[in-house]
Amino acid sequence: MPEVDEKSKQKLTDKIEFESTRYGKMPFALKVVFIVATVVGIACATYFKIQGIRIALGPFSYTLSIGGYVLSDVQYYFLLYGIFGGSSFLLLPMRRSDRSRVPWYDMVLGFMALAIPFFYFLYSYQIQFVGWVPAPNNLVLAIAILYALLMLEMSRRMGGNIFLGLCIVLFLYPMVANLAPGLLSGASYSFDYVVSFVNFGGDGIRGLPGKVLGDILIGFLIMAGVMIATGAGDFFIKLSVASLGRFRGGPAKVAVLASGLFGSISGSPIANIVAVGSFTIPMMKRLGYPPHHAGAIEACTSTGGVLMPPVMGVIAFVMAFITGIEYAKIAAAAAIPAILYYVGLLVQVDSYAVKAGMKGLTREEIPSAIQALKEGWQFLFAIAFLVFGLLYMRWEYLTPYYASVVLIIFSYANKKTALTPKKFVAAFSTIGTMVSQTTALILPFCFILAGFVFTGLSNQFTSGIVALAGGNVFLILAFGVLACYILGCLGMDIIAYIFLAVSMAPAAIQAGNLNTLAVHLFILYYAMLAAITPPVAIAAWVGAAMAGASIMKTSFTAMRLGAVIFFVPIFFIAHPALILQGEPLEILWFTLAAYSGTTLIALGLEGYFYGIGNLAAWSRPFLVIAGLGIGWGEWLTVVIGLLLAAVVVILGFLRRMRGREVAKA
Repeated sequence: MPEVDEKSKQKLTDKIEFESTRYGKMPFALKVVFIVATVVGIACATYFKIQGIRIALGPFSYTLSIGGYVLSDVQYYFLLYGIFGGSSFLLLPMRRSDRSRVPWYDMVLGFMALAIPFFYFLYSYQIQFVGWVPAPNNLVLAIAILYALLMLEMSRRMGGNIFLGLCIVLFLYPMVANLAPGLLSGASYSFDYVVSFVNFGGDGIRGLPGKVLGDILIGFLIMAGVMIATGAGDFFIKLSVASLGRFRGGPAKVAVLASGLFGSISGSPIANIVAVGSFTIPMMKRLGYPPHHAGAIEACTSTGGVLMPPVMGVIAFVMAFITGIEYAKIAAAAAIPAILYYVGLLVQVDSYAVKAGMKGLTREEIPSAIQALKEGWQFLFAIAFLVFGLLYMRWEYLTPYYASVVLIIFSYANKKTALTPKKFVAAFSTIGTMVSQTTALILPFCFILAGFVFTGLSNQFTSGIVALAGGNVFLILAFGVLACYILGCLGMDIIAYIFLAVSMAPAAIQAGNLNTLAVHLFILYYAMLAAITPPVAIAAWVGAAMAGASIMKTSFTAMRLGAVIFFVPIFFIAHPALILQGEPLEILWFTLAAYSGTTLIALGLEGYFYGIGNLAAWSRPFLVIAGLGIGWGEWLTVVIGLLLAAVVVILGFLRRMRGREVAKA
């Protein structure tokens, strides 16, 4: 595989660099504006969540509100769009050359992106109860057109040209739907009606995008920002080094544990790689891992963090909202598949360490676990509190707000974690950046909803896919995998999930009578798969840039290391017992089968078997096939897999014995 030249690497580094870095390039006055806007946005979100809560004090009770004013959900969504949508134009540059400065036109666009939703806020009663679809007059229509253009520009800045193209096509589609052939045909509407629907309709920006951003995501983004500002990343790394650093290939195992812990909270593979990989990648390289291998390991572990309960990068909460399934059931269901993914990764990491004769870190390099816990127990307590609130108390989307307050209070138990004024500013800048970027990605989803829901295409698409696939559920799932991969390549895992949850999921469930939760987790897994799959493999590209390695070599290594993610969704879509949808004995059987199969797949991919050593090249595919048969869990496939694995192991053992005899001779 040819190496990528330095110029291309630099372009890649520029491309994947956090857009939040432009915050550091802002003039002081703009920084103040950005921080103040973030504080106001957090205050709005917090007030919206706690308003109406009754507090009893002895014989008296109080309802939380400011002057009796209650903020409606539509008003709240418009305020969030204005605050964080406007901020997104300050953070996300129009052109690559604008990365180090905030030009005047971005300030103008940011102001318009703030002013228009505030105008909607002022007229929210009429929008919600009188109806502005179609727009009541030409002035409102002109404002709606302008805001639609601003949202399209947000989609381009955050999602790229392909996402922009998708939004434009689905925005224009309702105007020509009656001319489309076959299953693409639908009801048509005028331009002004579609623009009004996007801006003011119940399924436009005041619908699903607002609920996902304002009701679900923002609380967890606030908690993630507080954790990052108080030093959670450093604590997870220290705890992981203290736990696994002494074992062979220690830094790679540290990367697996630390990235799994941090990624579950941060929700972003890229943020995970930057936060954890800056420590683990140099350590892996120093221990003997080739640069491309070190970058690939970190890419895989960081990607897996989004699949790991308890938080799962907040996608679990979007899933709960769309499916109506309780979050507790989703988090519990996701546990076994996530563990299988990390088992496959750890087996390959350990096998490579054995082959390369690696050792662990020296005693001097390993911090004290007790000292690490003394310095950062607050983070574990906050996560435990989060889980307690979600699973036991069922506070739902209020939980991260409570957990953030708990973390802030207990951060002062240690000087290293205490939220000083400087750290408070850092927390607000991090939260503002994450919410603004999320707003720029979620808000344009209204165009996709307009194309699918407004025209009735969603129902036709579902029945059309079933008919096109001839009722074959495997073909339907294959279409879904392809769509997941395309959208996942754009780094839009949440968008990919929402898009397919309203289009492909109903078709798969209808055609194959499949378990609803299994189908939705299937979509989630394959949406994340694109992060480590060439040619885009954005997580692997970030890892390569940080490791100074060949991009494509790192991408293909990441795909091999994370290959278990290709098979696990197929296992649980066929056998929902793997996601705890079954009887206890059934769950136990399929879990043991999947664990055994995953281990064999990982050993076959790495080309090593414990007690035998390096495997012959011809035997590796057979060991992978054996693992697939066992992992499938049916009695016949398990028996065939065991027999095939036994043949590979016996022949490998005989080969090793012959090698020893030749060496003695």
